[in-house]
Amino acid sequence: MEKKVFDALFKRVDCEPYAQLLGLKLKKVDKGYSLVEMAFREEMKNILGSTHGGAIFSLIDEAFETASNSHGTIAVALNMNVTFIAPPSPGAILQAEAKEINLTPRTASYLINVTEGSNRLIATCQALVYRKKEMLPFLEEPAMGKKGR
Repeated sequence: MEKKVFDALFKRVDCEPYAQLLGLKLKKVDKGYSLVEMAFREEMKNILGSTHGGAIFSLIDEAFETASNSHGTIAVALNMNVTFIAPPSPGAILQAEAKEINLTPRTASYLINVTEGSNRLIATCQALVYRKKEMLPFLEEPAMGKKGR
């Protein structure tokens, strides 16, 4: 069942219009874990010339959504608290890594860090989901191949 869930998440992110718009790429997924990547592009700049906070938040949210739904049941965001630490460098490749820190039948907590390169911290987020009992509705779609991995 895990492989089916993970393959379905890769497929959904590959086809998600918003992820395509921002160039979000799911790189890894495991139970309660996700790694998503995004290149800082010119059109993501804010009025000060740095990456718009909304773009960074979107990267965080994609990692959060894929990590929290990796158990195969629907998980929806209840709260996200983001702290912006440093602006990324122009053209940087940013990675958001979401790690589950607590799991109950009804809720789960995640710590998500955005980094540039191997260790430059850009932003951090503490997030909480409500876990529904329903299975992910897209699990019945055909599994995808290796694209995106």
